[in-house]
Amino acid sequence: MPDTLSPFERAADPLVVVPCLNEATHIGGILRQLSTAMKRLGGRVVVVDGGSTDGTVDIVGEFVSADPRISLLHNPDRIQSAAVNLAVAQDGGRATHLIRVDAHCTYPDDFCDVLMQQAKSVYADSIVVSMIAEGAQPVQRINAATQNASFGNGGAAHRHIPSGAYVAHGHHALMKIAAFRAVGGYDPSFTHNEDAELDYRLRKAGSRIWLTNATAITYHPRTSFRAVARQYFNYGAGRARNLIKHQVRPQLRQAKVIMVAPAVAMALLAPVHWVFVLPAAIWAFYCLFSGARMAMAQRDPLLVLSGIAAMIMHFAWSLGFWQQVLRRSPKLQRRAAP
Repeated sequence: MPDTLSPFERAADPLVVVPCLNEATHIGGILRQLSTAMKRLGGRVVVVDGGSTDGTVDIVGEFVSADPRISLLHNPDRIQSAAVNLAVAQDGGRATHLIRVDAHCTYPDDFCDVLMQQAKSVYADSIVVSMIAEGAQPVQRINAATQNASFGNGGAAHRHIPSGAYVAHGHHALMKIAAFRAVGGYDPSFTHNEDAELDYRLRKAGSRIWLTNATAITYHPRTSFRAVARQYFNYGAGRARNLIKHQVRPQLRQAKVIMVAPAVAMALLAPVHWVFVLPAAIWAFYCLFSGARMAMAQRDPLLVLSGIAAMIMHFAWSLGFWQQVLRRSPKLQRRAAP
């Protein structure tokens, strides 16, 4: 049974894990913040690198030499789920709390302090945070605005600043290692959606997940529409794997996006009858109208393109979902067998 006592009985000792791959642009700033935080909190930082080739390892090495609280592990499996599992296993049970930090995000200086204080005052095994997207160059700004808006993110709880609530899933920030170990950690076969998959098992084991309003992080989206399409394709595939593994039904907001690819495919039958194009037309109108309305509300003409960005994200997610469903269909697997 996971440890759900709060405040907890033994002294708090955080293990901060930073999975990374080619993050030379951001890793130095992140480690400077974490080095200062760990001096206050008495914890340790483990950077788990998946085979960077851009100088990330050299930058981390400089911090390792200067600060005994920072260490570097090499992750042969490359993916984030395996990286966090490896760091927890190597820690050998010394830490009481796991804090996950993603190198491509920006964090408040007191991020770890706030999380550890929340762990003492909130009855939960996992504390998750809101993730607010922010962009610099034009396409990144469009992607950020779309991901922050409900028509882009589908109303995901962790995509906006909450009032504080227990949730089914959120962006991972802090977790009691006892709870993490009790359910076996992340599933290392998941390259995407590993956090939602773990949250499902945590809840099934009786753990509670708290979405805090005491802190939040800034996420920097992809800088091209092609990259964001690839990202959302992988997200959709990961969600499909999650639902198939646990034999659960998608939520309504997920079901709406799942039907985008079939609606687009059905529109190809428009020469037979115009009614076949109606579902895709309604979806496209909703996205484009929402983008135009946001551009007017924020007085930023560039954001008109957020409707296009939303369509790319929805379609790619749906395509990834159905690709994974069809790939894992027992009937198709039997046909493909020699």
